[in-house]
Amino acid sequence: MRILVASHTYIVDLNCEKLRALSRLEPGIEVTVVVPKRWRPGGVQNKIIETEYRDEGAFKIVPVSNFSQNHQALLTFGANLISLMQSFRPQIIYVEQGSRGLSYTQMIVLNQLLGLKAKNVFFTWWNLPYELKLPAALLEKYNLNHSHGIISGNQDGVEILQQRGYKGPIKVIPQLGVDENLFVPQPQPELAAKLGIKTEDFVVGFVGRFVPEKGLLTLLRALVTLRDKSWKLLLLGRGELQDELIRTAAENNIRDRVIIIESVPHNEVPNYINLMSTLVLPSETTYKFKTLTAVGWKEQFGHVLIEAMACKVPIIGSDSGEIPYVIGDAGLIFPEGNAEALANCLLQLIEKPDLAQNIGEMGYQRVMVKYTNKALAKQQLEFYQELVSSH
Repeated sequence: MRILVASHTYIVDLNCEKLRALSRLEPGIEVTVVVPKRWRPGGVQNKIIETEYRDEGAFKIVPVSNFSQNHQALLTFGANLISLMQSFRPQIIYVEQGSRGLSYTQMIVLNQLLGLKAKNVFFTWWNLPYELKLPAALLEKYNLNHSHGIISGNQDGVEILQQRGYKGPIKVIPQLGVDENLFVPQPQPELAAKLGIKTEDFVVGFVGRFVPEKGLLTLLRALVTLRDKSWKLLLLGRGELQDELIRTAAENNIRDRVIIIESVPHNEVPNYINLMSTLVLPSETTYKFKTLTAVGWKEQFGHVLIEAMACKVPIIGSDSGEIPYVIGDAGLIFPEGNAEALANCLLQLIEKPDLAQNIGEMGYQRVMVKYTNKALAKQQLEFYQELVSSH
């Protein structure tokens, strides 16, 4: 099967492992990934990335000249895309730029003009209701009408696309899996000693952005009610909420229990996760539906959950967005924004070590079956095979 993928995501080599795994699943699978030749992540002030061609046999990264260097929806490719599609002749065209992506429209049109008869598929993370004005509404309608299948990163995205009128095949598969060779259970006694973490400390962990929608103030309020327990809070990340977190901790006389580590290289993140007695993702939905759009945010997946699960660290998550679907029955879930319920979850793990160990084991089994790069690649291939075999 010949699969053509288009996305700016795969400019970063770390993000390519799922597609590499896909190319190795069966003989005869070829995966060619089209990426923008020039991309400026994070906006106009940041440095432009110049991408390079990579040939790994059945897996290739092909930079193609592009218009728009930092806007996903406006990304389109130059004329060299035509010769690539003519020579590769894909059976699947998979574009990860959402339902209104111009590059997806471009691929659909070229598929027709070149007579490729490939199946058109796109990926989306979008999980909030919305309405569109012209011409965006027409663009989305065209894309949906010409899609043979859709992959959504979350269950909410499925429901929204069906509300938008899409009636074809759709599958929930996250964009990126966890690297089970990097995120492994491994004691970190030296790092624990360096951070002042003792063996008897119950370490409550968080990895991510320090912003209101991640629910960190709710986590702090929950921990304040458990002051009589021997715990420490390990926060890995950075963001606008940092000063308020420190001030709130000081006001409640728990500042000495809060350890803040600013962002570290990705390959060092597992070391810190392995210090944690539990990892908490207390995300809080913030969106409000206005006249023509949804303003705000709801958890789209929670990748750090599967990283912790791969390390056998028991997880606690709020019921925001996709979190309950990721956790399943392999962790504890509480109503978002409810500090009392979160405190109860923490207390269960503190007072019941056997429960904590069982949750860690269940999470590990779940992530190995569902969320490694190879597991996601298999799910994706099965979906593609269904589409190619259908008329």
